[in-house]
Amino acid sequence: MSFLQELTRWTTPQTTDLARSYNPAWDQYVQWRESMFTFQGSAYGGGAFTTTMPGSRVEPPSDTFAGYVQACYKANGVIFAVSMARARPFSEVRFKFRRHGQSGGGNDLFGNTDLEALERPWPGGTTQQMLLRAEQDITAGGTFFLARSRDGSRLLRRRPDWMEFILSAPPDLATESDILGYKYTAGGPLSRGPVALYTLDDCVHWAPIPDPESQYRGMSWITPVVKEFLADQASTQHKLQFFSNAATPNLAVSLKDTVTVEQFREFVAAAKASTEGIGNAYKTMYLGGGADVTPIGTDLRQLDFAVTQGHGETRVAAAGGVPPIVVGLSEGLQAATYSNYGQAKRAYGDLFLRSQWRSFVGAVAPLVAVPDGAELWYDASDVAFLREDAMDLAQTISTTAATINALIAGGFVPDSAVKAVLAEDLSQLKHSGMLSVQLQEPGVPAGADPAAVDPNADPNAPDPASDQATADALDQIGA
Repeated sequence: MSFLQELTRWTTPQTTDLARSYNPAWDQYVQWRESMFTFQGSAYGGGAFTTTMPGSRVEPPSDTFAGYVQACYKANGVIFAVSMARARPFSEVRFKFRRHGQSGGGNDLFGNTDLEALERPWPGGTTQQMLLRAEQDITAGGTFFLARSRDGSRLLRRRPDWMEFILSAPPDLATESDILGYKYTAGGPLSRGPVALYTLDDCVHWAPIPDPESQYRGMSWITPVVKEFLADQASTQHKLQFFSNAATPNLAVSLKDTVTVEQFREFVAAAKASTEGIGNAYKTMYLGGGADVTPIGTDLRQLDFAVTQGHGETRVAAAGGVPPIVVGLSEGLQAATYSNYGQAKRAYGDLFLRSQWRSFVGAVAPLVAVPDGAELWYDASDVAFLREDAMDLAQTISTTAATINALIAGGFVPDSAVKAVLAEDLSQLKHSGMLSVQLQEPGVPAGADPAAVDPNADPNAPDPASDQATADALDQIGA
């Protein structure tokens, strides 16, 4: 256990004396603390943490995490559907190592026991569960934190709004401000709950969409479409209100000027009791003498409600990076064909999924013992979402086989031709030194020197050597 991990057992300054007597590396910690939290000769906080929040010592990765979870993720069907359309294919990938200098998959990818941390991140956990958690945190908080336990036996997903960046200097006062570590407070930074400190070797953060107003934390993809979310919420409330009011247009009811205030109130109460609410929908309205009813509202058809709400749903899907047809939104389904869906899948995989996977493996690599000459990578071969349909798959296999055959006919070693094509990396090709017969000059036997052949010789003239070899063969047969 490192001295920094041991330090997380203590709280300052109440247990300072206990820490000094218990930890033999206390002097080492003091030197570390002074070097980390001293900038231009000034100590920041005397054991506190310099961060980027104005007027505070911490920079929370998102101060709206709980709000986004409660109001958006759990309460809005469109945002939940987009988030799940992002999470399901994203979580199907597997982690592998890839040799440096290679750009493809296939035999370039390999695994070993060092990947167990990502395959079984916590007791009962799987790679898929970890990636689902990552997508949830990115949706609601913009940043995903993953830490190693003190004994190194498991990984810990850290709630984004309970994590803080420990910086080398205030970024608004210094020309350089780097992350030196992370601070986790159970219950949140202001809760005075248990604290854990992490070095850069023990904790990582993933922020695929950086917040332009922050140096390190990420931004939720919901943030740019908050107004669209509010509009969708208002549309849903409008529909509920419409049906709650008997699914009829708004009405203006006027009475004669001879009606007293008391009579007017009694009439309104009786009218509401007999006409409002879903239970009174489509019932006949009975009015007393002199009452005049005038429709002043519009119904959902007149409002073109589906189109209005559909436009907002499309913008939410665009912010999430998912084609509406993949999510199953109304506007995407209106133009849905088998061809369109296939094109949307390919665009989604190329523009979003592969980019997310590359970004994620780069972020979490410090938590894995990567072999020399290799890098942490992803294997998407088992992601069903990215598989082509049967016809496209057959065409792909046919093209791949033709390419391999052409390379072998060109003199390349068969094994290297297969590896190069599957890995999409022609640098793996190895030539055998043998050339195809189509590359030999006419009249030159295979393996012969073209310069030793008489260009004026009759190609149909008998070859004495060949005739003698034929005669010898016949004599052996006769014998």
